[in-house]
Amino acid sequence: MPSGEAGAPGAAAAAKRRRIIEAVWRIAAERGLHAASIREVAAEAGVSVRAVQYHFADKHRLLVDALRQLHEENERIARARIRFDPADPRALLRDVLDEFLPLDAQRAAALRVFAAYYARSLTDPALARVFLPGEHPLEELVASLLGMARDDGRLTPGLDLRLEADLLVAAAVGLGGDVLHGRRSLAQVRRALAYRLGTLFKEGA
Repeated sequence: MPSGEAGAPGAAAAAKRRRIIEAVWRIAAERGLHAASIREVAAEAGVSVRAVQYHFADKHRLLVDALRQLHEENERIARARIRFDPADPRALLRDVLDEFLPLDAQRAAALRVFAAYYARSLTDPALARVFLPGEHPLEELVASLLGMARDDGRLTPGLDLRLEADLLVAAAVGLGGDVLHGRRSLAQVRRALAYRLGTLFKEGA
């Protein structure tokens, strides 16, 4: 155990863990997750290799904790940003889908990190089990919002809400990636999503 680390106050230890995790995010966003070695993370965070090893048992634990922390951070920011108005489920759905688009620096960076994790998960089964869990909370959230609209008589009848939720989330994620690559503009992507929502909601709803 590195000297000086064990006796660090709780706040100082938490701050150092945060610096290390943020270093993982920056490396993943800029160079890909394959570049996030313990040595590179330590250098990016401005700490020693031993400090990284003290706070995280191994590289897998570091990557998993950084991913979970990013999920928590994104959820907290999104909850503060999304205007929850049950009387306007269409606007609420639009706000939820906006979280998959690089509308600002924070969302763009997060999407780049998630893309790096996705690429790594294709060849790392242990990480894939964390990055791609069996549950689908985002799709379930969108399906529940569509259900609210259906119950209010705003939705086109006969829709399979879960399938529509799958398509909306997949479309938003894919189109958001296109914006990051410069293949489409934000205006084009938002117009496409607005069009799809328009086909789901009744005329004038």
